[in-house]
Amino acid sequence: MKAAIIPSVIGILGLSEDGKIIDREVFDRDAAKIAEKLFMMEQGRTIPEIKSLIERLRRQNYTGFIFESAELANAVREELKVNVETRVLVELSEKIRENMGEIGVEVGFIKEPSEITRWIRDVTIELSKLRIKRATEKRDLLVVQTIQALDDLDQTLNLFMSRLREWYGVHFPELSRLIDRHETYARLVYNLGRRENFTVERLEKEGFPRNKAIEMAEAARKSMGADLQDIDIEQIRRVSKNILQLYEARSNLEKYIDSLMEEVAPNLRALAGPSLGARLIALAGGLENLAKLPASTVQVLGAEKALFRSLRTGAKPPKHGVIFQHALIYRAKRWLRGKIARALAGKLSIAARTDAFTGNYIGDKLKEELMERVKEIEEKYPEPPKTKAIKKAAKKGKKSKAKK
Repeated sequence: MKAAIIPSVIGILGLSEDGKIIDREVFDRDAAKIAEKLFMMEQGRTIPEIKSLIERLRRQNYTGFIFESAELANAVREELKVNVETRVLVELSEKIRENMGEIGVEVGFIKEPSEITRWIRDVTIELSKLRIKRATEKRDLLVVQTIQALDDLDQTLNLFMSRLREWYGVHFPELSRLIDRHETYARLVYNLGRRENFTVERLEKEGFPRNKAIEMAEAARKSMGADLQDIDIEQIRRVSKNILQLYEARSNLEKYIDSLMEEVAPNLRALAGPSLGARLIALAGGLENLAKLPASTVQVLGAEKALFRSLRTGAKPPKHGVIFQHALIYRAKRWLRGKIARALAGKLSIAARTDAFTGNYIGDKLKEELMERVKEIEEKYPEPPKTKAIKKAAKKGKKSKAKK
């Protein structure tokens, strides 16, 4: 014999195939606890009430059990070693819902049938809270927030460094030409201050090679900048100190993103790197959303404006979006970038789906397959394709030769 197992707000009901209640496990009258049990079953986990009910039904010679949820059925099969099947129980479920008040009175959960409406409302509210809490606890949301914080920090640093270079340039304008890296510039301003301190010995202590140190020291000696007072230099040094602290915060964020990606999406991290992988997750709105996107969409993520412009005007569509930041693409020859971007997007799509739905690690294998594909592309297309003008000229040349 088979029995259908139906969860409800009043408890777990065991029904015969003709729809009669043969046994039940009634919940305690606590809306929060009931919602928690229902939420656990939604997640495909068994609860003590289901185990007790099935054990009793087995003693009554019921050998098969029917569930509407495939995840819950699989969990019961593994834990209790019983025969289960999944089936949509539309008629039984509707019958239970229509008569929930009477059933609640019958099993002793409520005194009046009208009370069931309040219980359904209270349990539904608590269940919604649990669902929202579960959604906000997803670790990939932290990846999204962290990479966006990193972008904001980069904008702030660029703004402050632009101001620092102009401000300190009043005193030592030649330094901006000699030092391209912002962080190094801010460190020199903070550690050395006045241009008179830009000596060869001190610059070598800052890690510069001797030739570069001599060039910078000579520029400081011949500088055409203004002579500032000590209070002016001190204010500039304070700003540069704050900038250096922001660079330290940025470094810490990068390390945090790396550890988060190792936990949330190790395959995506192995293939794209932590920053690019996190940026793809942020653009898609989450790891699961990224996993559901086709590879062609992953390829142009971040280039939406160019894509819609091409659809509107008939211009050429973009060959890549944010994945252009990947070394395999931006270091590739121009005519190969679109083909490599397509290959990379395909592997990234597989990596995201594996991270989101299985949790297996196949990052090294995907990376190896990608490198093989890139090598094939480079060997197959060693020269750039001929343009339309060159092709037309070649055709005209052939025709003129044929006439002669």
